[in-house]
Amino acid sequence: MRGPLGAVIGRYTSSDGSDKDGIIKHNRKCRDITFLVIFIAFWVSMIVNSSFGFNQGNPLRLTYGLDYEGNVCGSSHRHRDLTQLELRYWLNPNQVYESGLKDGETTLANARTICLLDCPEPSDDTLSWVCDYPDGEIRLKMDDWIDRNYDYFEFLTPEMRNSSLQLQGPCYPLIFPSVNVYWSCQFIARASNSSLRHWEQMGGVSIQEDMIIDKSIRRSVNSRASVLKRYVADVGKSWPVLIVCGGLVPLFLSIVWLLLIRHFVAAMPWITVVLFNLLLISVTIFYYLKAGWIGDDAVTPIIGEHDPYIHVYGRELTHVRIVALLMTFISAVAILTSIAIIRRILMATSVLKVAAKVIGEVQALIIFPAIPYAMLAIFYMFWLSAALHLFSSGQVVQNNCNNTNCCAYDLVLKKVNCERCCGYSIRYTPHITIAIFFHLLGCYWATQFFIASSATVIAGSVGSYYWARGEEEEASQEIPFLPVFASMKRLARYNLGSVALGSLVVSFVESFRFILEAIRRRTKVSGTRPDHWLGRMGYYTSRGCLKSVEWTIKSANRNAYIMIAITGKSFCKSSAIATELIRNNIMRIGKVNVIGDVILFLGKLCVSLFSALFGFLMLDSHKYRSSHNKVSSPLLPVLACWALGYVVATLFFAVVEMSIDTIILSFCQDSEENEGNAQHAPSLLLETLDSNHEEEEVTDR
Repeated sequence: MRGPLGAVIGRYTSSDGSDKDGIIKHNRKCRDITFLVIFIAFWVSMIVNSSFGFNQGNPLRLTYGLDYEGNVCGSSHRHRDLTQLELRYWLNPNQVYESGLKDGETTLANARTICLLDCPEPSDDTLSWVCDYPDGEIRLKMDDWIDRNYDYFEFLTPEMRNSSLQLQGPCYPLIFPSVNVYWSCQFIARASNSSLRHWEQMGGVSIQEDMIIDKSIRRSVNSRASVLKRYVADVGKSWPVLIVCGGLVPLFLSIVWLLLIRHFVAAMPWITVVLFNLLLISVTIFYYLKAGWIGDDAVTPIIGEHDPYIHVYGRELTHVRIVALLMTFISAVAILTSIAIIRRILMATSVLKVAAKVIGEVQALIIFPAIPYAMLAIFYMFWLSAALHLFSSGQVVQNNCNNTNCCAYDLVLKKVNCERCCGYSIRYTPHITIAIFFHLLGCYWATQFFIASSATVIAGSVGSYYWARGEEEEASQEIPFLPVFASMKRLARYNLGSVALGSLVVSFVESFRFILEAIRRRTKVSGTRPDHWLGRMGYYTSRGCLKSVEWTIKSANRNAYIMIAITGKSFCKSSAIATELIRNNIMRIGKVNVIGDVILFLGKLCVSLFSALFGFLMLDSHKYRSSHNKVSSPLLPVLACWALGYVVATLFFAVVEMSIDTIILSFCQDSEENEGNAQHAPSLLLETLDSNHEEEEVTDR
């Protein structure tokens, strides 16, 4: 059994018998130091892990392909400057065809590719050529080669021309039109009759015209690995959108929301509910636009101008349509839920009025979240840059294709070379996967740590406000000068270890749930999901229980941070104290606390949804729809804007959220110490709780 906390939270007598030691007890000691050491060690590991990515990675690999020399298109290399040449082009159409056969010996990764400025088109009246990089006896600069549309066939020797007619280079016939699909020139299986006729008249080898030549490249472009790389690259390309829509916009909206709560608290619950539904519907409409179900602005894999009759399938469009359907379902549920909670909105107004009064008394609370916001912004910029390098940190290695005929003319050796002519691929080792998972876990833990630190500081400040309310006329004198900074000092000096432990618990549970969800998806794909009804029941029950445990731990952590700030106890002890207080007073404060949390949660979603909506508008500009800045799909950048907006809103809304929770927990302790009559509770809080209690009694009768 714990003893009363009156000597810890509230006025307590100093050694000389006076009451001058303040409101929050200062003779504390450091708690949970072990976990603070673990957190620091984790940060050192994060830096080492990131340095590996910065050393080995190249984010351009996520967007552009490799040529036959292993060079990344769109980047500068020691022997070749390919900065302007971003498009990957397959020179030999027969190799592309053979790679699409089930029993073919050639794979698309071993087909000969070069980097071009644009996708070449066949000529209507003659045979055009696409020649290899100029080298050896071909005395052309790269710029001249580009200006000649990659064609120097007229400069070839008879031996070179003969090897070109055998599809062994250095020049290759331009038979098929192609279109820029995610920086790869995808062949259109519609050969130019004029070009094909000239090729046959010159005695060239037979060229396959089957649809397989189209499907082979499409299959490679739409592979899961390629789609994942493009999604990650989209986040890197849209960094200005993330700064504006994931940082500045939610910052502005959160501050505005706090000011409105301060001055127009009666109307804010209604405004929040209505605005939430309108924003949710607006975001859903944007997804419908990008899905092609409204208008003609659907997500397309084709970059730049092209024949409007050419349609190329991309997985990104399917993903957008799935999300559009999901958003439709969420919108319908949200509207019905909003109607159901209308009767409880008045109760939320009363609770928010208490928080508004606290913000008015301790005005530094409004601007305090800017400090953890700035820290998180710096961390996210570092983390995102490191993540892009980690995702692209595979090793470029030459493939093994001993059984494949990849012979090609070597301009330096002046002969057809059949040795080491295989293509290149990026090989990812298992330790890179572990490094990426470690990096993701570090992001989540750091985010939870900053949010928890902010919440603890706010709780300490509001605790000072509550327990200073002995007599009204002495309240302002009892509140310590700059209580926010005093609370920050206590956190930095005594409680960082406890905050590190609480954030670690949430991160661990979330990571465990993520792993189980990944296993569930794999078993679903492989068809190994339990068939027996008992197995299915246990399968879904375990998922639901884990989600409930996650929600409970997050809620318990928040209350534990309050008691850490007020009592200075360790994380586990504070969590036990908070749980006991809530359990003893659940009938009196339960509904009030829940409905207040619901309104605040909707407010966070309003800020994050507005960030997502603004992200849609920015990504719809010309900059992100064409050229090298094109994003393959707005899906992940918009999701990132939403997530960042939610984190920023959580930091600022914690001012109201933690104010309510701190006052309610302090009220519970105040009631226990004074035989059910809280001596320090604001009158508005007492009126709210009493009206709620009376309503429950009427309902019971």
